[in-house]
Amino acid sequence: MRETVLLIGHGSRDADGNQEVLDMAAYWQGKDPARRVEVCFIELAEPLMEAGLRLAAQDADRVIALPLILNAAGHVKMEIPEAIRQARAAMPGVEFRYGRHFGCEEPILKLLRRRLHSAMVTLDMPDPANTGIILLGRGSSDMSANAEVARMARWIFETTQHDLVDYAFTGITEPKLEGMVQRMVRLGMRQMVILPYYLFTGRLLKRITRQVERLRSQYPRVAFAQAGHLGISDTLVTLLEQRLEQARTGSGDTMMECDCCKFSQVAAEETRHRCAHGLHG
Repeated sequence: MRETVLLIGHGSRDADGNQEVLDMAAYWQGKDPARRVEVCFIELAEPLMEAGLRLAAQDADRVIALPLILNAAGHVKMEIPEAIRQARAAMPGVEFRYGRHFGCEEPILKLLRRRLHSAMVTLDMPDPANTGIILLGRGSSDMSANAEVARMARWIFETTQHDLVDYAFTGITEPKLEGMVQRMVRLGMRQMVILPYYLFTGRLLKRITRQVERLRSQYPRVAFAQAGHLGISDTLVTLLEQRLEQARTGSGDTMMECDCCKFSQVAAEETRHRCAHGLHG
């Protein structure tokens, strides 16, 4: 069977972020040059999903779409399944499968802990009892996606010696970074590590860097370190291999239930209705 793997990135207005997605795809394909890998984006960058699915389907019997997304919100639950449904209707001779996003998994926890350790080194390895950790996620209108950030923060707390590990978001929902820093200062933290819960770079990560610089001037008696984002790694490669195998065999929690569940279909139909009548929220 001729198979194409389509990696779906979020997309960014920042060229560096989009390039890192492409570099991740090239790095993974380099592990198995016989594998055909294509890339598309949900928004803000080309090719978008419709074009990406058509490209992946060329000379293929099966397309497996794998989202390069940490937590499942509207993109993963509704927009990608809707794009795949449209591709199935337009190209009935090709089998389309939808693999699971990365999710809150132990390999991601291990990557975050590595980034945390590197940040602690820049602070000369201070006492974790008075070094607060802020896990900083993107933020979503989807409550379950936000809950995954809180869950990962708890895992970091459970597996490190830091007395205070909390979370914040860069947008859409609360708490925000500045408010969480204020809380940690009141609780006596003398050092803080800002730990971005992001796969790839982009405008938001660069904004976080500027925010941390302002926090340093606002709190001159507190030492701040900004950890690196997750980035390209063999850990993500291993997780991608697992997601690919799950999608091929139908094993594990593959997100195929969201691909065809009635709730996502209803939501997609409501979105089409709103767009057709100019009712954008």
